[in-house]
Amino acid sequence: MPHFPIVDSHVHLFDIDHLRYDWLSAAPQINRTHGLKEYNEACGQVVVDKIVFAEVDVAAGQHLDEARWVQSLAESDGRICGSVAHAPLTKGAAVEVDLEKLKEYPTVKGIRHLMQTQMDQGYCLEPGFLTALNLLPKYDFSFDLCVKHWGLTFAIELARRCPDVRFVLDHIGKPGIKHGLFEPWRQQLRELAKFPNVTCKVSGVITEADHRSWSAEQIKPYVDHTFACFGFKRAMYGSDWPVSVLTHDYPQWVQLLDEVLAGCSDEEQQDFYRNTAIEAYKLA
Repeated sequence: MPHFPIVDSHVHLFDIDHLRYDWLSAAPQINRTHGLKEYNEACGQVVVDKIVFAEVDVAAGQHLDEARWVQSLAESDGRICGSVAHAPLTKGAAVEVDLEKLKEYPTVKGIRHLMQTQMDQGYCLEPGFLTALNLLPKYDFSFDLCVKHWGLTFAIELARRCPDVRFVLDHIGKPGIKHGLFEPWRQQLRELAKFPNVTCKVSGVITEADHRSWSAEQIKPYVDHTFACFGFKRAMYGSDWPVSVLTHDYPQWVQLLDEVLAGCSDEEQQDFYRNTAIEAYKLA
């Protein structure tokens, strides 16, 4: 385990009594409220001193309620110093109304509009979506790219067309680990990393493998390649808790990463476990 407190750049918290998460019906293992109490218990011996909340695909129209709720959590627990909120970027320029409201919450540092749920992700290159995306720098918001590996082509194109937007790739682009797929993910990740406005979360990786029979040996080559592409100053740690519960417990992921990082300098580990997230999300 790291000998210093770490920054968890990707934590989901659910409140099923006050917000609606339609997708949870297909994930009964985690279909219940997950709050900070449960998160603290899950961390075990891993010490986390900063948390970035990632939006949890609440029902349409509830994204502002979710942001307000997370802000209230942050006011009672100072570890929550950042959040990535949903904003309906498909509204085009009209999304500015949402962005203005989200800016009222100091924890909101970035925006995520889930792209992984669409088989055809070409809509992200439509003029309206691009207009909305290019509004984010005005509010000093980053954009989390959450795509499956087949959507990396669009991620690359967004990074090319929107050089002023700070992009964070979630879950190393969700490679097809379950089926042993490296290409074209490997080449496309290398291409995406060429854009200096893109950083990458090493998170949500194990859940892309077979949930019942994954092994560290399967996972490590994908993580190694991510570090080779982005380096430690542009790669950041994330747990993806509690979605991660579907395949592993919290300390297991940190232990696997520690094995990958064996032999790395303390500076490199500090960059990965702390500094990249602090810089990417401009955390206090």
